[in-house]
Amino acid sequence: MSGAGRTPKLTTHFPECNESISVYNVGRHRHTPEIDQIVRRGSGKEIGVIFTPHLVPMDSGILTTTYSRPIGAVSEETLFAAYREFYADEPFVRIVDHLPGTKDVSGTNFCDITVRRVRGRVLTISCIDNLIKGASGAAVQNFNLMYGYPETTALL
Repeated sequence: MSGAGRTPKLTTHFPECNESISVYNVGRHRHTPEIDQIVRRGSGKEIGVIFTPHLVPMDSGILTTTYSRPIGAVSEETLFAAYREFYADEPFVRIVDHLPGTKDVSGTNFCDITVRRVRGRVLTISCIDNLIKGASGAAVQNFNLMYGYPETTALL
């Protein structure tokens, strides 16, 4: 199970988790401090993210849904425009109109993102292939940037 780390555990052994979705590391996931740091950097405020990862028995892929409260009235169209502007120069981020799924990014270095307004909240949904867009893709992408190659070299 690619999203649960490399250490073998009974809960990630395929016969134990096949045909089941479960949560893990609730309230203490190792990536929570990183998420808090990035959200604080972007917002300028201490937010206190609650991150609940789910184990899905599949070879690769991570789908994330985040919920936030806007500080003012904002339309879905405005949100899409803001996301498209923010990520305009990012060759591996695709802002999509449809609800993305892990199959959409399987075997790629892309991160597909969409946004919705629901009951006064902003839902941001993203997905990646964590075996490509994870550490290996990031390493190649960073190498390209550090040594002056086009960012997309060996990744498209």
